[in-house]
Amino acid sequence: MDRIVNLELDLVRAFVTVAEARSFTRAGARLGRTQSAISLQMRRLEDRLGAQLLSRDPRHVVLTSAGEAFLPQARRLLRVNDEIVADLRGDDLEGEVRLGAPEDFATVHLPEILGQFSRAHPKVALAVTCDLTLNLLDRLREGALDLALVKREPLGPDLGVRVWREPLVWVAADAAVLKPGEPAPLVVAPAPCVYRKRAVAALEARGRTWRAAYTSPSLAGQHAALRAGLGLTVLPRDMVPPDLKVLGAAEDLPWLEDAEIALLKPRAAIPTAADRLAEFVLSSLDRKQAMGPA
Repeated sequence: MDRIVNLELDLVRAFVTVAEARSFTRAGARLGRTQSAISLQMRRLEDRLGAQLLSRDPRHVVLTSAGEAFLPQARRLLRVNDEIVADLRGDDLEGEVRLGAPEDFATVHLPEILGQFSRAHPKVALAVTCDLTLNLLDRLREGALDLALVKREPLGPDLGVRVWREPLVWVAADAAVLKPGEPAPLVVAPAPCVYRKRAVAALEARGRTWRAAYTSPSLAGQHAALRAGLGLTVLPRDMVPPDLKVLGAAEDLPWLEDAEIALLKPRAAIPTAADRLAEFVLSSLDRKQAMGPA
């Protein structure tokens, strides 16, 4: 009979914190432990699982392939643990959590997740700010947000914990917005914007000219411009409105690289309710991404 292996949740929580912080020292600061204590916990967890989860060097901590595979499972374990404890004790989590997110992501992916969190923790007030990534980063630095979901470049700077990867597509009301011999008319958000940058880079790599036909920070404003036939834009595939069309190779448009959404926390300590929401969002998006589009 195989020996039953029980995971200690303190070790699992330490692993998730290290994976997010990418540093034993920063993880220790968050958990109130020394760097050496965190390192010892990671070795105990790896011994228990019989797998190397982390690749260590003097400057960075990187997840191995086994660590990447274990991370969403670890988050799910912690979420189940926290929900059970809250149910049996009677939930006493309270306070306000200030969350920032891009408008498109907040509209499509967050309502169900935040609704579930609110039902589990009815004493926590959620204040959600929708804005461009640059503005969300400023608010986080200024202490006006506890958490922020931001768009970032894949394989770019180590900016937060990746929670979502987005296949991008070209979108317009009709292919007729593209006129032969004329610059591609783009409907875009103000720079800097990952989607705008991706569209411009793809067109210029193809040697195709473009112009900013309509610029608006509002997703609703961009959609209205698309429906009016003012141009085309770049959107995540699962955020394309049903009345707009996905364009591509048939219109001689270039392939687009994926974009990412990352979760950021400030360097200073955040309220317990914000930490709990961060774990809930990460666990929920891990599961949602694994399931794929409905």
